[in-house]
Amino acid sequence: MANPKQLLQDITGGKFKPVYYFFGSEDYRISEAVKFVSHKFLPDEQFITNFRKIDGKKTKTGDILTELAMIPMLGEKQVFVITDFQSFRPKEIEKILKILKPVDPNRMVMFTSPSSKTPRKSSAFIKTMNKEAVVVEFNKLSVNETFVQIQGKLKRENINISGDAIKYLAELLAGNRGAIETEIAKLIDYIGKDGSIEIDDVKKLVNGFEVFTVFEMADFVVARNTTKVLQMLKSLIADGNNPVVLTSLLQQHFSSLYLVKNGKLPIGNRSFLVYKFKPQAATYSNQQLENIIIKIAEADANLRRTGMPAVMTLEVLAIGLTGVQN
Repeated sequence: MANPKQLLQDITGGKFKPVYYFFGSEDYRISEAVKFVSHKFLPDEQFITNFRKIDGKKTKTGDILTELAMIPMLGEKQVFVITDFQSFRPKEIEKILKILKPVDPNRMVMFTSPSSKTPRKSSAFIKTMNKEAVVVEFNKLSVNETFVQIQGKLKRENINISGDAIKYLAELLAGNRGAIETEIAKLIDYIGKDGSIEIDDVKKLVNGFEVFTVFEMADFVVARNTTKVLQMLKSLIADGNNPVVLTSLLQQHFSSLYLVKNGKLPIGNRSFLVYKFKPQAATYSNQQLENIIIKIAEADANLRRTGMPAVMTLEVLAIGLTGVQN
């Protein structure tokens, strides 16, 4: 399995593979990778005619096989992007992968999965894809990567940012690449070239993403405020947030509380947030945190496997989180 950095190095160096599979928690990064690889592989004048994106949820296997067997009308190179590839049955996946052999150096196929349907790394599907394709996982940026992105974009505009401001900004952006693009552009437009960004500017302009939302929700969990937790979960779904992503974030958060409570660093290279984790962790015993982590895992499994309605699942979760006993 490759990482995004290795993919960038290979593609920039002109090293292309015939089959790729992109998955992970960051849909924006997956989308950008597809665009980047496609434009590097295909000549600009052939992009309109020789680039084909196929919706895996709406296209039959036979139609996909027909598409992949077609010869381009102009030029030689072709790029096919097939989304939601994890939704196909094993035999269908086998047929699609089989038609890609023998390898055609002029044809590139990129399979993708959305973050809401991220397969488990131990699944048979991932094992198959590792054998047949270059598999690249796109997750949220680390804190250091976020800092680099922020500093690089601001430096190009000769804009300075204070230490407190960049730390707060990185927390708000929560490694979300799409958020970084939009929110930094907003700050640049507001501050102007050769300006300086202070923490008040960030508080005034930048939307809070997952980190602070989850911290706020955790405060209500600590207060045993079932109604408020349920309202927040429903509101986040209504705003377009994926329920599986929400349970994953909650799992990371309460796992971090457990680690910090026991003298260890939190998940995700977020040691700079220990000062926020500590007071929340102090309100629980280890057993209580273990019970919460189990309940979140159960909710996550229900969302992924049973097809239980998201709102109902989150209602059960809200009651479970705020009703944890010793």
